[in-house]
Amino acid sequence: MSALPQGVWRGGEFECAPRITLPTGHAALDRELPGGGWPTATLSEVLHDGAGIGEVKLLAGSLARAAKDERLIAWIDPPHLPYAPALAQSGVPLERCLVVRPLSHEDALWAAEQALRSGACGAVLFWPERQSRNVDYAWMRRLQMAAESGKAMAVLFRSTAASSLATPAHLRIVLASEDGRLMLRIPKRRGPPLTQPVPLHAVDRPRTAVAPAPARRARVRLAVAAGHR
Repeated sequence: MSALPQGVWRGGEFECAPRITLPTGHAALDRELPGGGWPTATLSEVLHDGAGIGEVKLLAGSLARAAKDERLIAWIDPPHLPYAPALAQSGVPLERCLVVRPLSHEDALWAAEQALRSGACGAVLFWPERQSRNVDYAWMRRLQMAAESGKAMAVLFRSTAASSLATPAHLRIVLASEDGRLMLRIPKRRGPPLTQPVPLHAVDRPRTAVAPAPARRARVRLAVAAGHR
């Protein structure tokens, strides 16, 4: 059989095309991600039920690396204000974190797209269901293209009810807490799905960690988004 053209991948194999990825700090997770880390310049989804089960800690190592070169970490309408001490301990520079509280669902979508496209953000985390609304496929395509343009991590946090919905995201992870452990499945990635749940352990401290004392004194910035007209 002749070799496939470069950049083409079979569904039963990991994609071999070179992509920039950011290690998560979870060895078990990085082994299951094509490229050995969380993908950048693309859209990803984290599906879970119930806030605070570890969905942000899952990304802490990648976020610390995404903030290099003074890039921002934008939090679009999170369910709670990010917990600063835990972020600082994971090496995320708090002075680079920006929380946006949009006034409407439409403003939230607009803010996420602009943050991704700007190039100023290394990562944009978005909770589109917080206002009891979901995000349709067309808008997800817009966010995907914005992430490509701005070369940023784009992560949507959604409930597991979205599992049955089509998605343009290149990566979809499902999280659940079982017996005090965080378990994950990967129903969609650039390769075969990971259907067998994998337990996650403590995150290794990233090498890009900032000095602990100044970081703990810093504060996460809060912005309130006005209308985008």
